[in-house]
Amino acid sequence: MKSLIYMLTALSVFGLAFWAYRENYATQQVLRDTQQLRREIGTAQLRLGVLRAEWAYLNRPERLMQLAELNFDRLGLLPLRADQFGRIDEVAYPPEPESALPLEIVNGVDVSNIGQEQNP
Repeated sequence: MKSLIYMLTALSVFGLAFWAYRENYATQQVLRDTQQLRREIGTAQLRLGVLRAEWAYLNRPERLMQLAELNFDRLGLLPLRADQFGRIDEVAYPPEPESALPLEIVNGVDVSNIGQEQNP
């Protein structure tokens, strides 16, 4: 009986050692994947910063005015002026639909007593 218990104990130790070995390597792989993802995120953030800087550079008002003047004959673009911009209070918002108004309940039904016996 003792040998059976020793054998089961030894098998459980081997099984736990094998499981710990596999978990160790799985954890190391996840850590490597995480580091790789962090490097990719950093690279993407740098690239995004460069793209934002290029976008800001290309959308300078003086550059856009020069482009509008250069291409006036072909495109009919007019130079930007301050009076072309409006204020927020000048924006016409669409009216609210009538379905958004609260509905009036007509001929309501009392459902709190449905299914109960009525006493005469």
